[in-house]
Amino acid sequence: MEFILQRFAVRQLFSNNEQGDGRTMFGARGIISLLALLLTYWVPFSASTGSPRSAQSKASLTQPITDSAYAEFVILFVLEGIDQNSLKAGPMPVLNRLTAEWSATWSAQTVSPPLRLPAMASLLTGLPIEKHDITWNDFEFSRGYPRPPTLFDYLDLSGGRDSAIFFMDESLYQLAKPAPYTDYQICGPLKPECNPERLVSYIRQYLRKASSGHGYGHAVLALPHLLVVHLPDAVRAGAFHGWASRDYREALRSVDHALGAVLDLFKEHELLARTTVFVTALSGTEAATPVAVNGQSTTGSPLVPWIASGAGVKAGHIIRQPVSILDTGATVMRALGLETHTDWDSQAVEEVFRDTGPGAAVSAKGR
Repeated sequence: MEFILQRFAVRQLFSNNEQGDGRTMFGARGIISLLALLLTYWVPFSASTGSPRSAQSKASLTQPITDSAYAEFVILFVLEGIDQNSLKAGPMPVLNRLTAEWSATWSAQTVSPPLRLPAMASLLTGLPIEKHDITWNDFEFSRGYPRPPTLFDYLDLSGGRDSAIFFMDESLYQLAKPAPYTDYQICGPLKPECNPERLVSYIRQYLRKASSGHGYGHAVLALPHLLVVHLPDAVRAGAFHGWASRDYREALRSVDHALGAVLDLFKEHELLARTTVFVTALSGTEAATPVAVNGQSTTGSPLVPWIASGAGVKAGHIIRQPVSILDTGATVMRALGLETHTDWDSQAVEEVFRDTGPGAAVSAKGR
């Protein structure tokens, strides 16, 4: 509005100084009037329209959220090859604690077939495979990035929120669309040193630099509002060595340790009390069959965990409503107090939140 008033006022100034010969003149009075108008309209306008992203980033570093019903940060752990049977294979104390103490279900639906790239695309776009059309499971440069918007786009559009994404498979380059509100780090089997412990070290470095006040040097200049952590080691070990193998049990321990390590990092940075944590999986142990693609099944749609914990979430709650991994996106936005009006199929899992009043719901179209 100030900008419109400014343009109108300057136009009026020109018209008031028109001489009889049709020329527009600026005398001393005109210059003084123009300066007065600029001081009246331009200065407040400039002061109120700084960079939304930089303002939001500074706030996230120094100020707690004003409404305790909403989180300031979200961590989304995306596992693979883990379901309720995994608890029998080996101890996972961190995952067990989150399940027992917060809101959880072991009956969330994933996509069919539960292949890594299509399933991750569904989780991030909030769309089933037949709508986002990513049916292949390897990075193919010629196919480009997904056409539908992702959770990262919606977070930026709805609230100027940034995301940092740590993927552990090169196939997910297909989803790493560059944007000024996302930072991606990807390592996978092509790097033998890439494992959950190494991924945690990358996150540690990222958070240290992001919280330094100088930015990370990439797109996101401060602490990201959404941190995505992809941990697929369990499905690799189970599909290759067997779901009852020692390698699978060791992979479960490694993944569980990574969960705890990332949570400890947020605690060290005094962020955990303002953070909502989600844990889900793209596939379960039932994904293993003799016929597989890239070590993953091409049949079946296993049930996977879906857990919410932390800021704004009910403690000790068993989720009763049907849940799909597609619902993750809308629930992340709901945790941050953001609304979106989109064509995705994602619906917020409202029952996990302590505040379930009318104003708390995130708009999302039903499936």
